[in-house]
Amino acid sequence: MKKEKIIDLSKAEGFHGAEIIDTDKIVFNAAFRPYCEENLCGQYGANYACPPDCGAPEQMKRRILTHKKALVLCTRWEIEDFSRKDKLKEAKSFHDSAMLRLVSKLRAEGHEGIMVGSSGCSLCSPCKQAKGEPCEHPDKMYSCMSAYCIYVKKLAEDCNMSYDYKNKILPFFSMYVFD
Repeated sequence: MKKEKIIDLSKAEGFHGAEIIDTDKIVFNAAFRPYCEENLCGQYGANYACPPDCGAPEQMKRRILTHKKALVLCTRWEIEDFSRKDKLKEAKSFHDSAMLRLVSKLRAEGHEGIMVGSSGCSLCSPCKQAKGEPCEHPDKMYSCMSAYCIYVKKLAEDCNMSYDYKNKILPFFSMYVFD
């Protein structure tokens, strides 16, 4: 599938921004991992796709770099107040659902790869890790940008996408790495 078709397919799924870059252009910084350790989302040590279970920063970086291309995606949401957790959850849910639909279509076209979500995996609620059971969806499970220690602001800039929260518009980012 050509780049233009992948971009068009992404926009048809509801993404406001879509760009394909080489994975070797992605900037990683292990200094971002402590944000996961703060456990503000409540998934640290409680979700197979989140730290520490998903892997150390260097392991996560190697996973990305085993693929040549990254489809970087963005949705933008009007969120007036960060204390509105329901609005944040709704936006992330839409973003990751659109991502899962898009990944399914890309895989059907032969583009095998790894999904990197705007938030941690929420395919099962709660994650089977809580009961010590194996993941039911290892082929669909996804870690978030923070777990991969991706410098998202730099990634957004490199893709000519707005990263900053301005005029009550909050962007969410994810990507799909493939060959």
